[in-house]
Amino acid sequence: MNTQRNKESSRCGLIILIVILVLILEFYFFRMRMRTSQNSVFIRTQVCSSVVKMIHPTAIIRPQAKLHSSVRVGAYAVIDADVELGADCIVGPHVYLTGVTKIGSGNNFHAGAVIGDAPQDLKYKDEPTRVRIGDHNVFREHVTVHRATKTDGETVIGSNNFLMANAHVAHNCAVGDHVIIANGALLGGHAVVQDRAFISGNCLVHQFTRVGTLAIMQGGSAISKDLPPFCVALRDNEICGLNVIGLRRAGFSAEQRLELKKIYHALFRGGKNLRTALAEAQKNFTSPAAKTVLEFVASAKRGVCADMGKISNGEE
Repeated sequence: MNTQRNKESSRCGLIILIVILVLILEFYFFRMRMRTSQNSVFIRTQVCSSVVKMIHPTAIIRPQAKLHSSVRVGAYAVIDADVELGADCIVGPHVYLTGVTKIGSGNNFHAGAVIGDAPQDLKYKDEPTRVRIGDHNVFREHVTVHRATKTDGETVIGSNNFLMANAHVAHNCAVGDHVIIANGALLGGHAVVQDRAFISGNCLVHQFTRVGTLAIMQGGSAISKDLPPFCVALRDNEICGLNVIGLRRAGFSAEQRLELKKIYHALFRGGKNLRTALAEAQKNFTSPAAKTVLEFVASAKRGVCADMGKISNGEE
């Protein structure tokens, strides 16, 4: 009888223990579900009484990184130690910010963007080189911007630019303001893109090449010579007239556009050697817009793109 009673007592004790374990596990998983639901987008991390950051719990941010209190950081983003982020920046999921990278205010980095990674340059010696970014830029999915090759240089992105998905800006590039770089476009090292230029999808800009202000590259075109301001590039190192629509949107008057058209014809369609045509044009045209074109052409070190010999449909 005693043996049977002991067996029943042991069985009851085991059942009670199992029930307690089940309750503990249910409580644990309930707490985990609550925590996951609360943190599924962003959580607030209290830094001090007056500073609140919006940082996803899966983000990795080095303690030395400098983030403004208004910066938002998405899931699985990584921000390295020498990165500085200004006010109201949004760092999307899986973004990687690295290098000695100083970023202004109001920039938006979409999923998978990589900013400040090492340059694709055999001369690079793993030095802490720099990237400098202005304000109110948009970096869409998987945009890459590489830092400079040496410590005495930097890769520069100005302000109010729009870099579309998969665009690449190589080491030591200088991109001005209000520039659009469309999907898949590639800038080689040390390339310069001046204000309000438009680089269409899958375009290629060779290293050390310049793109002038308000110039536009048609989709799939490639240049290894400088693209003069206000011009339209197509195919390989060819131009086909003025970016008339861009000039209108930028507020150029009909008289200004007519003068630029005359300069274009004098330089590229007059049948003269470019050096001779440039010298004559510098005597005949003195407006600010004319000087922009003439000084750009005069300072070209790689040559300039040549006219295709046909009048573009977009030209006045």
